Amino acid sequence: MKILIAIDSFKGSISSTEGSEAIALGISDVYPEAEIVMLPLADGGEGTVEALVQSTKGQFIQKEVTGPLNEKVDAVYGILGDGQTAVIEVAAACGLPLVPSDKRNPLVTTTYGVGELICDAIEKGCREFIIGLGGSATNDAGIGMLQALGFSFLDPYNQEVSVGGKELQNIDKVDVTNVHSMLKDCTFRVACDVNNLLYGTNGAAYIFAPQKGATEEMVKELDEGLEHFAQIALHELNIDIHHIAGAGAAGGLGAAFAGFLHAHLQSGIQLVLDVIEMEDKMRGVNFVITGEGKIDGQTSMGKAPLGIAQVAHKHHIPVIALAGGITEEISTLNELGITACFSIVNAPMSLKKAMDSKVTFDNLRFTTRQLMQLMLGFNFAL
Repeated sequence: MKILIAIDSFKGSISSTEGSEAIALGISDVYPEAEIVMLPLADGGEGTVEALVQSTKGQFIQKEVTGPLNEKVDAVYGILGDGQTAVIEVAAACGLPLVPSDKRNPLVTTTYGVGELICDAIEKGCREFIIGLGGSATNDAGIGMLQALGFSFLDPYNQEVSVGGKELQNIDKVDVTNVHSMLKDCTFRVACDVNNLLYGTNGAAYIFAPQKGATEEMVKELDEGLEHFAQIALHELNIDIHHIAGAGAAGGLGAAFAGFLHAHLQSGIQLVLDVIEMEDKMRGVNFVITGEGKIDGQTSMGKAPLGIAQVAHKHHIPVIALAGGITEEISTLNELGITACFSIVNAPMSLKKAMDSKVTFDNLRFTTRQLMQLMLGFNFAL
C-alpha cells in the first residue's frame, strides 16, 4: 500500500513537516510495511519556503535585510533542489509580525528587504523566482523592493524619495538607469489569491491597510498615493499597474511584481503543486491524507487540501482530510474530491490546549492510527 501525505501547516500549532511525521507514525503503527510519501504543503502563504525546500531537497538561506521599520532583521528564503530557483515569502522581510502592534503604520513601513533578498538570490545564481505574497505590514506599492533592485523614484527636485507608503505622492519621475542588470534574465511566478486592483474602494489601502495599523485618514492618504504612483508609472514607463487582478495584494507588491518585473500572478496552491510535480507524485498511490488547521468554507476557495483533492480526484484516488476543526460546509468539499474529513480533537479541551504543538502531534498520530485500524478491520491489505 502506498500512501501520500500532503498537508498544510496547522497555523499557530504545528508545521506541515511535523504534522506529516505524526501522520506517518500513525500509519506505521498499523501498517509498518506501507510505503509512505511525505510532501509538506503550503498554499503560497506562510510555510511555502519550508514546503518547497523540503519537497525538492533544497536549502535554506539566511540573510540580514532591511525590515519593515527600516531596521535590520534576519530573513530566511529558500533555493530549490535545482539550484536555480529561489522561493521567497515577502513576509520574511516585511511581515506584520515583524512590527510591534504599537508601531504598525503603513505610511512608513517598507518592502526594501524583499528586494535585498532577490538581489542575494541573483548573486547566488538564481534566475527563477517563486514569490509568496501575503502577511505584509506595508502599503508602499513595492517601491522599496524596486529601489533595492536599482529603480529610482525621484521627487520634483530630482531627489530620491524615502521609504514607506507616504512617499508615493511625492514621486514625480522614474529612473531605470541603474536597475540590476540581471533582472532581464529573471522570471517571477507569484502566488496571489486575491484579485484586488491597486487603488480604489476595493484596492490595497481600503481593504488591507486597516489591519496593518492604518486609520481612516491614513487609508485615504495611502489610496491617493497609490493612484498617483499608478499615473506616474503609466506616464513614465507606459505601464498600467492598476488594472491588474491582484495588483493590490501585499500592499501593492502585486502591482510592482506584475508591472515592473513582468511577473505571472497565479493561484498559490496551483503554483506549489506545479513546482512539486504533484501529478507525477500521485502515480501508484492508493490513497491520500491531507489537511490543515481548520476545514471550512475557505477551504473550497483554493486552499491546500482542495488543491490536493482535485489532483487526486483526476486519478480516482480517495482523499482523507484531517483538521483541528471542521464546519458543516464540508459537503461541498466532498463533491470536489475530499472523500471524508475528520477532526483530530478527541476530547473537550480549550483552544489553547488544542493548538499546543505536542497535543496536535499526538492527536494527528492517534487519529491516523484509528483510521488505519478501521481499514485493517475491513481487510484493506498491503
